[in-house]
Amino acid sequence: MESAFGAALILMLVSASAAQNDCMCPTNKRAQCRTDSGSCICTAIGSNQRLDCSMLTSKCLLMKAEMNRIQPRTFKKPKHGFVDNDGLYDPDCDARGFFKARQCNQTETCWCVNSAGVRRTDKGDLNMRCSELIRTNRISIGLKHQVRKSPFLKSEVKNNLQQLIQNRYMLHPRFITDVVYDYPFIHIDLKQNASEKSFRDVDIADVAYYFEKDVKGDSLFLPSNAFNLSVNGEPLDIEEILIYYVDEKPPEFSMKRLTAGVIAVVVVVVLAIVIGITVLVITGRRRTGSYEKVEIKEMGEMRRRQNS
Repeated sequence: MESAFGAALILMLVSASAAQNDCMCPTNKRAQCRTDSGSCICTAIGSNQRLDCSMLTSKCLLMKAEMNRIQPRTFKKPKHGFVDNDGLYDPDCDARGFFKARQCNQTETCWCVNSAGVRRTDKGDLNMRCSELIRTNRISIGLKHQVRKSPFLKSEVKNNLQQLIQNRYMLHPRFITDVVYDYPFIHIDLKQNASEKSFRDVDIADVAYYFEKDVKGDSLFLPSNAFNLSVNGEPLDIEEILIYYVDEKPPEFSMKRLTAGVIAVVVVVVLAIVIGITVLVITGRRRTGSYEKVEIKEMGEMRRRQNS
């Protein structure tokens, strides 16, 4: 009797698993689908609109999904947040192993960094001075995993990543302020003010560096401590990672830091304003000139009438 019950239970689990795997949208490969109460529910990427997979998806929704795939707009850049555009360099560390506020390279070019070692000013020469080491008190990590037939459960992604960060990188849970999953994107927010961090607490900048190395397949741990990023046993294959650093004080980049596109927009706006002012001045002068001509003509006619 028990064996028959066990066989029936296994058959039910296999059937449920097969139903989950068959949950897809035959008319839209970019749809995100999930099984709910035995029904396969599919929604459009980028809009989350419910789809009827027995029909073609509208062009508008398809284009929106395509743009979401090419230019994902998942999590906004944090205010005053900036990325590490310089990569690896030979840093100057103090006796405690912390970054010194000023860093220089062999070409006698210097710059100021934050406590995460990320440049936060324009580059200068050896005369450059950095009065203090500004602390990075927030790190925002954006991840994108490979497209799959159905998204993971949000609660499971959050729990698994929180446990990974706590156990593997020894970060106290109070510094993990948020983990948000919006298929296929994940946002991890770490916050740690200087007043909250004790001597034994791991720094969030170190956690982000170890995590980035793990994701990119260049782990800093021994091979015996293999990196296993998964959700309930299913691999969480990360395709992209982006890290924003937010300091206690805003960065001090000048206009040189702006991209060519932003500079071009600024130039166009300034030129438009100058041209507009010039047109107004010229038009005003022409109108003034025409008024003067009319007044002179009217005065001439009045004089002729008086003489006659």
